[in-house]
Amino acid sequence: MNAVHSLSEISLKNKVSAEEWKVRVELAASYRLIAMYGWDDLVFTHISAKIPGTEHFLINPYGLMFEEVTASNLVKIDLQGNKVEESPYDVNPAGFTIHSAIHEVRHDANCVMHTHTAAGIAVSTQKEGILPISQQSIFVLSSLAYHDYEGVALNEEEKPRLQADLGRANNLVLRNHGLLTCGKSVADAFLTMYTLQRCCEIQVRAQAQNAELIPIPQAVLDGAAASMKKATNGAGAGIAWPALLRKLDRVNPGYDA
Repeated sequence: MNAVHSLSEISLKNKVSAEEWKVRVELAASYRLIAMYGWDDLVFTHISAKIPGTEHFLINPYGLMFEEVTASNLVKIDLQGNKVEESPYDVNPAGFTIHSAIHEVRHDANCVMHTHTAAGIAVSTQKEGILPISQQSIFVLSSLAYHDYEGVALNEEEKPRLQADLGRANNLVLRNHGLLTCGKSVADAFLTMYTLQRCCEIQVRAQAQNAELIPIPQAVLDGAAASMKKATNGAGAGIAWPALLRKLDRVNPGYDA
């Protein structure tokens, strides 16, 4: 813990651009929020965010709990996995494989979020995947893809298949593995993950009742994008993100250090 303590006192706020610092703060906040909602998996899984105007991205220091992540201790790497700046921390090799694959081809995906929640994995094991049975599911199904399990994501040869399966979708179910979301910002990726996670929780609970499930009509599914835009007054994730940061400031401050 000494390394964590000493590193947390070395702020990068005045050593990086204002644009990079903003991304660092928001990414660190997303790690804390994942922990707050109980979606973390010890020190495993990962969230990445691109630094504007570069091919570099930030990812968590491997070995830290998510509630320990700060803006300054995030690790900056390139698409080849090389550290761009000195850091005492390593990067999760599976995290590098998954995130570098997506950032390499999805230039609109400035943030990529991956989780191993019980509900997410439970649904990822189901052959039919996400079912159209909840309001949350209509938003997920409007931009959803699947990727078959190939073992722990350490093989560079898997990257083209992951890229092809994701395509232009923002929700990805990694079969037998977990969930992944993409967004043009950290806020977008988080709200997308929140919706996907809640969708899986509802599905698992609904299935546990052993009752006949009511599918949502296709016409309703087709109007999901317009419905979301209207429901958020056109603000998208921006309608919830400031409130999430205020809550985080109350329950787990320090992410912006």
